[in-house]
Amino acid sequence: MKAIAYRKSLPIDDVHALEDIELPQPKPEAHDVLVRVKAIAVNPVDVKIRANAAPAEGDVRVLGWDAVGIVEGVGSAASKFKIGDRIYYAGALNRPGANSELHVVDERIAALAPKSLSDSQAAALPLTTITAYELLFERLHVAKDGGAGQTLLIVGAAGGVGSILIQLARQLTQLRVVATASREETKQWCLDLGAHVVIDHTKPLSVELKNAGIGEVDYVASLTQTPTHFAQIVESLKPQGHLALIDDMDSLDAMKLKYKSIALHWEFMYTRSMFNTPDMAEQGKLLGEVAALVDAGRIKTTATGNFGSINATNLRAAHKLIESGKAKGKIVLEGF
Repeated sequence: MKAIAYRKSLPIDDVHALEDIELPQPKPEAHDVLVRVKAIAVNPVDVKIRANAAPAEGDVRVLGWDAVGIVEGVGSAASKFKIGDRIYYAGALNRPGANSELHVVDERIAALAPKSLSDSQAAALPLTTITAYELLFERLHVAKDGGAGQTLLIVGAAGGVGSILIQLARQLTQLRVVATASREETKQWCLDLGAHVVIDHTKPLSVELKNAGIGEVDYVASLTQTPTHFAQIVESLKPQGHLALIDDMDSLDAMKLKYKSIALHWEFMYTRSMFNTPDMAEQGKLLGEVAALVDAGRIKTTATGNFGSINATNLRAAHKLIESGKAKGKIVLEGF
C-alpha cells in the first residue's frame, strides 16, 4: 500500500523529510478496525515528531493523527462498526499514523463521521475536537450548559484546537469566550466562530483584557507559547482560577500559581489510547456527540486549506506552513 513516511529528522525543505513509500497492508488487532483512508489532516504534533524523533536506523515512521475513511475489516473483538461504515478518528501516538492508504485503529476511539461534511472537512476535526472537549469538560471541569457569569480566555485561539474550543464553549456552555489572535484575518476568524471578544496576544494580556472591559478571568486555555504568556496569564486569572495547557515547554514555574491558588491542568489527548485506560471509549463517544452537533448545524468544520492529494510533496508543503506559525484552522489532504 502507498504511505508517506520519514527515515531521518530533516528540514522540511529537504525532499527526503517526507517520502512516498510502499508498505505491507496492516492487520487489525482484536479491538481494531481496518480503514481505507479517504482524507487526513495535519497537526503540529506531526511537525514536532518529524523534526525531533528520528526512527531507528533502517526503520521508517508514518505520521498522521486525523483521518476519515471506510471500514474494510474488523478485529476479532470489534463490534462497534460494520464493513462500509464511514468513520473519523485521531488514532494513537504509539501506533503508526494514518498517512497511508490503509490504517488500523482501535474502534473505541473512533465514531461515525458527520454526514453533512465531505471527507476532507470531517478529517479536520478529530484530534482538535478531542483535545478541546477534554480540556473544557474534563480538565477545567466546566459543566455542560454551565459557566454563566464566568469567562474563558483562549490563548492562541485561531489554531486548530482553539477553533473548535471556541465553538464548543459557545454551543455547550454559557461562558463568555475571549480569544487571542494577532492578525486581522485570524481575529475575524475567531469572531466568526463565536468568540465574544478578541484581544491581541502580542500585547500584555492583562492590559488587553482591561481595555476590553473584562479584567480578570475564571479560566484560561493556553494553547501555544505558554512560557511567553505565563506571567500575564497568572496576572489575568482570578484567585482560585483554572489554567489548562497543551503545549510543550522546557520548564514552568508553577510556584507563581500558589498565591492565587490557581489550579493547573494538562491536556494530552493521547493519554487514553497510550495507556489503554478503562474509559478509553469516551473519545469515541465525544466524537459521536460532536458529529451530531455538526449535522445539526451547531459546529462547523475548521478546515481552511486543502493541499490536494495525500503524497509526500503536498505533506511537506503542509508541514512547512505549520512550521511558519501562520496556519489558521486546519490543513487537510484528500485521496491517494
